[in-house]
Amino acid sequence: MLVLGMRQNLVCQVDWRPGWLRQIQETHMPEQSSARLRYCGHVMAHAYKHIDPQRVSRVFVVGPSHHIYTRQCLLSVANAYSAPQGQVEIDQDIYSHLLRTGHFERMRLETDEAEHSLELQMPFIMHIMRGQPFKLVPIMVGAISPDREALYGRLLGPFLDDPQNLFIVSSDFCHWGQRFGFTYHDIPKHGSISKSIQWLDQLAMDVIEQGRPEAFTAYLEQYGNTICGRHPIGVLLNMLQHTQVGHVIRFQKYDQSAQCQSIRESSVSYAAAVMTVV
Repeated sequence: MLVLGMRQNLVCQVDWRPGWLRQIQETHMPEQSSARLRYCGHVMAHAYKHIDPQRVSRVFVVGPSHHIYTRQCLLSVANAYSAPQGQVEIDQDIYSHLLRTGHFERMRLETDEAEHSLELQMPFIMHIMRGQPFKLVPIMVGAISPDREALYGRLLGPFLDDPQNLFIVSSDFCHWGQRFGFTYHDIPKHGSISKSIQWLDQLAMDVIEQGRPEAFTAYLEQYGNTICGRHPIGVLLNMLQHTQVGHVIRFQKYDQSAQCQSIRESSVSYAAAVMTVV
């Protein structure tokens, strides 16, 4: 799971002992979400540990839609999000601003409740921000075109100028296997299926670190990598074109749910990156 956390130049002193991640994994979450955290939680932590909660007053959580098809970005109908550690208010002032653009709509409550790309971030956000007041801005990104990614990047980019805003972008990387309809591999070149997947994902990470949306679009068109959050990532890369401050993206951790050796197997890849203000 890609978790892009924007931070300032100083790394905060977060409780990074072994029990830190276990405490989050043992919170009472829906069974499916808990199972996903067992695969990706250790990767996510490598991004979250860089966040300084004392500098943050608003958290944008941007993730893909897995359950409905839409060509827009959708906002929650809820007034607050709940996590095992408590509840956080949604910033209705920001929502009102976004709705006035005419390019955002509200999602149905059942859609919001079913979307794990946003839900999975909440235990980490609540743990990092414990004791610090903040508001939440959840945004679900639909199956939008590169032109729409550019539009939403233009609308959201100026929020990067506020150092109190934190952006969390949620995505998995390669979904590999026959059940995902994606079985790219080049064993003679890379040595194994899992190494082929890693090569493909590393290429995506290198492109994302460039910060150029057109390069990421070209990569996806060439390789068709099944990155579920490709549209939120595309929006983020376009946001970088509409901010007054510079940013650098660097990946911190990568892993796969399984080391595939056979075409009959499957895996999902996860990566964590940090976007730093420079």
